[in-house]
Amino acid sequence: MKYINFKLIVIGLVLAVFNTGCESYLEEENRSFLSLQNASSDPKTFDQLVASIYLRARETTTRYTGDMYYVLEDLGTDIVTRGTAIAGTSDLNDYVNFNSLNWAIGVYWENQYSIISAANILIDNADNIQGVAANTKTNGIAEAKFFRAMSYFNLVENYGGVPLVLNQVQSPNTTYVRATEEEVYTQIVKDLQDALSGTNETSAVYGRITKDAVRHLLSKVLLTRGYKTFAGATDFNDAASYADTVIANHPLVPTFQSLVSIENQRNSEVIFSYLFGGNALSAGWGNSRHMMYKFAFYDYPGFNRTVKGLGPMPTPFYYSLFADDDQRAEATFTRILYAQKPFVATVQGNPVNIAVGDTAIYFPKVAWTPEEIATKPYRVINPGTYFINDAITPVHYPMFKKFDDPTVPFTQPDQRSEGKRDMVIMRSGEAYLIAAEAYLKATNPNTAATRLTTLRSRSGLTTPVPPSSVTLDFILDERARELTGEVNRWMDLKRTGKLIERTLLHNPHAAFNNALNTKNLLRPIPQSEIDRTSGAITQNPL
Repeated sequence: MKYINFKLIVIGLVLAVFNTGCESYLEEENRSFLSLQNASSDPKTFDQLVASIYLRARETTTRYTGDMYYVLEDLGTDIVTRGTAIAGTSDLNDYVNFNSLNWAIGVYWENQYSIISAANILIDNADNIQGVAANTKTNGIAEAKFFRAMSYFNLVENYGGVPLVLNQVQSPNTTYVRATEEEVYTQIVKDLQDALSGTNETSAVYGRITKDAVRHLLSKVLLTRGYKTFAGATDFNDAASYADTVIANHPLVPTFQSLVSIENQRNSEVIFSYLFGGNALSAGWGNSRHMMYKFAFYDYPGFNRTVKGLGPMPTPFYYSLFADDDQRAEATFTRILYAQKPFVATVQGNPVNIAVGDTAIYFPKVAWTPEEIATKPYRVINPGTYFINDAITPVHYPMFKKFDDPTVPFTQPDQRSEGKRDMVIMRSGEAYLIAAEAYLKATNPNTAATRLTTLRSRSGLTTPVPPSSVTLDFILDERARELTGEVNRWMDLKRTGKLIERTLLHNPHAAFNNALNTKNLLRPIPQSEIDRTSGAITQNPL
C-alpha cells in the first residue's frame, strides 16, 4: 500500500508556498524563493504543489497555531466547555466580549485562506508545468478544488459571506469585498462538482482524496445549504443521496471499540484521514487529538506525566447522553484511572498499599454517598463535583481515550504534539447521521429512523428507532455520542438552529454568563482584515 508523502523535495518551491509569516492571506502570495517559472520544467513540481495543499490543510487542522487547538469547533457548545470553575468570563466559550480582536478568529481566517491560496497556486499553474500526465493533472486540480471548497465552507459558516479569491494573488491588493453567503455556497458546490468529476473512485495512495470524500463533503454542504433562505429545491434529497452512496461504499466497522482501536486505524469505515506517522521529516506538528479532554490527572498520587490536556472539557450533559448499554461510552472515555506507579492510600485512618494497575481514581455514573466513598482506598469523584477544586486539580472528569496514542511522549501544548495516529476526518458513521438529518428535513422520517437504527445497533442499541422519535435534537444527541472530537459541533448546532438553545441549556459557563445571542451565529471578522482593506471588508454585528 502506498501512502501520501508530505515530504517536500523541491526546497525552494516549498519556501515559496509555505512562507506564511504574519501577513494576511488576502494580501500578497507572490513570495517566491524559486519561482514556479523556474520549476515548471520538472513534473515533480506539480506533485509538490498538490502535497503543499494537503500539508497546509493537515497542519492547520491538528492545531490552529502553537498552543491553540480546536477552539472554534467544540468549545462554547452544549457538549464542551472551558476546563475551569464556573466563574468569571470567556469570550470563546461564554460569548462575553467576543469581538473582532479575538486572536483565534484571526488565526482561523488566515489558516483557511492559506489553504485556498495553495489550491489557487496549483489550479492556476497546472497547465504551465511540463511533463504532467493528463490524468495526474485532472486529479490534482480536483483535489485542489476539494480543499478550496472545504476551506470556504469553514469560512462561510463561521463568518458569513467572505471574499471569494479564486486565483493566485500575484500583487498586493487591498480592495477585497465580501461576497454574499449565497455566492460563496454557489462556488463551494461548483468546486465540489468539479472535484467529483475529476477525482478517482479509489486511490492506490492511502490518504488522498477520492470521490467518496467529495461526496461526503458535498452531502454536508448541501444539508447545510438546505436550511438557508437560498436553498436549492433538492438540497436535502441530494444530501441524502450522496450520503447513501458513501454508506454503501464504506461499511461500518462491527463494533465501536474496534473502530477507535489504534490497531485498526485504516478500516472500511474511514473515508479520509490526515496521516502523520513517526518520520520527523513528514509528521509536522503531529496529531494532537490524544491531548483532547484530559485533566491534570498526573497531579494525583500514583500517576506519571504521560499526556497534557488542552484545556477544554466535556460538559456534564455530554456524559449524561449515554445509556448504560451504549458501548460507545466505554470506548470513548474512561471512568476508571488505574495507578501507573505504587503509592500508599489511607482508608479510615489505616494505610493501604496501591499497586500498579489498581484503581486510583473512579468517576461513578451515579453519585456515591460519603459513607461509600470512605471505605475505598481510591479517590471517588462524583458527578456534580467536576468543577469543584479538590486542592489537587481545579476540574476533573472522565477522560477521553478514543484518541489515545500511548507511545507519544509528554509535551506541552506549545510544543510539537508528536501524535502518530491517523486523524480521521471523514467516516461513514457520520454519513449515516447526515443521511438521517437530510431525510428528516425532506419529510421522510421512516428512512431517517432506519439510518439511525443501523448506526446505533453497531454500539449495542438494537431497539429500532421509531420514526416519531426522530427529531433534530435526537440526531444532535446521536452526533454527540458518535462523533465528539471528530467533527465541528459548533457548525452542527448552528446549521440546525440549536446553538443558542442547547448551549445555554447545557454549557454551565455559557449559562452562568447568559451572553450568547443571535449575533453570535457569526464570528466577528478579524479586525486586521478590515483595517488592511480600509473598511472594504465590512464587519458582522457585534
